[in-house]
Amino acid sequence: MLTAVMILAGMGLLMGGLLGFASQRLAVEENPVEVEIQAMLPGSQCGQCGYVGCGQAAAALARGEATVTLCPPGGKALAEALAKKLGIEADLSDHEEKGPEYAFIRADLCYGCTRCIPECNVDAIIGATKQMHDVIAELCHGCAKCVEVCPTVAIEMRPVPTTVTSWHWPKPEPLAAAH
Repeated sequence: MLTAVMILAGMGLLMGGLLGFASQRLAVEENPVEVEIQAMLPGSQCGQCGYVGCGQAAAALARGEATVTLCPPGGKALAEALAKKLGIEADLSDHEEKGPEYAFIRADLCYGCTRCIPECNVDAIIGATKQMHDVIAELCHGCAKCVEVCPTVAIEMRPVPTTVTSWHWPKPEPLAAAH
């Protein structure tokens, strides 16, 4: 029995060493700009930008294939920061600033077709076939994918209400320069 334990331990050490060597030798170099851009993005993987996740969006931005206004959750502040990071000018005059939203399902219109459930990548929609569905608002990140597939228009986006736990003191206005 001791021999079997020693053989397994030896195999484990050998395989661990080989994996460590392979990770060093076969490492893929990442674009440092892409890594920095990905760190700036929200990381919610919501898909509102048209990419599968924030990693693909960052890669597209680094290659110059996407505009800096691609991230709705990031808003105008993120678009300005991305433009500054990439050293480009961003036209934000037509950018609509929206607050956080969540999906709301109207009970009188939902008949339980379940088309919305696979669209939710955070599993915020609960329900069953031929039963009314509901949204766990705390989990919903407001991507609105479920709104697009609902055949009865039972799902609508609503602003996240301000509560004691979500309220933030507004930032002070900068003082006017003394003349």
